[in-house]
Amino acid sequence: MDRFAACFEDLEDPRSGNAALHDFHTLLIIALCTVLCGGQGCVDMALFAQAKEPFLREFLDLKNGPPSHDTFSRLFRHLDPDQFRVAFQRFMAAFSETCQGVIAIDGKVLRRSFDKASKKSALHMVSAWGCELGMVLAQIATDAKSNEITAVPELLKMLSLKNTIVTVDALNCQRAIAQQIVEQGGDYALALKGNQGTLHADVSLYLDDPAREAEDTDTTVDAENGPIETRTATVTCRLCTVDPGNLREYDLHLNPSSAHHQGASPAEPAK
Repeated sequence: MDRFAACFEDLEDPRSGNAALHDFHTLLIIALCTVLCGGQGCVDMALFAQAKEPFLREFLDLKNGPPSHDTFSRLFRHLDPDQFRVAFQRFMAAFSETCQGVIAIDGKVLRRSFDKASKKSALHMVSAWGCELGMVLAQIATDAKSNEITAVPELLKMLSLKNTIVTVDALNCQRAIAQQIVEQGGDYALALKGNQGTLHADVSLYLDDPAREAEDTDTTVDAENGPIETRTATVTCRLCTVDPGNLREYDLHLNPSSAHHQGASPAEPAK
């Protein structure tokens, strides 16, 4: 409870008088627990508090009983969104310190977020998904005049990457991003496609060479989404045939597959 409160200590409680009957951090914890259990609104938060009252009393102060849906509604209507965003990001950063395994970075445009009246473009969000935890660890919106490449470094700063493997798509297969992941104590798996033309050509030439020595491979066949797709993954540490100039600052262990998919497996931190 103390660690949770410390993350939200800079978040101003907008309530006053009788509206502040319930403890501020108690309401935030109940709201968080509700969302984690699949709830979506203030009514769900009130129902959760009533259903789980014996459990919540073990670590929360509910001297005034479970909060009503109006209590949650008043609170979230008046919370400063910018303050809440900063506080919640601080909470998720502390939470992610214990995260291990794979962290998947991906960007998506939010459906129906385009504002025709003001001619504002659709909202593009970049998220960090903790695969083992099954939840979003951090999220950031791209600047209206920028793209994912500038947003990803800011997203990575919010995370603790020690003992994790960070995956990104081909758009973010950038030297600066790879270097930042290594400096923060993580490993990376970068998708490699035509946007890194010279490096992609060198790797393809090496892997397509019928004379190269046999290495660790694995093949999967997937027909669930319609067409039959065969993917072959090869792990290699023999990069002597690839132009070193194209690999500088990457220090990649390559993990490519079929013509439909090229990738890079986790790398050891650069020496």
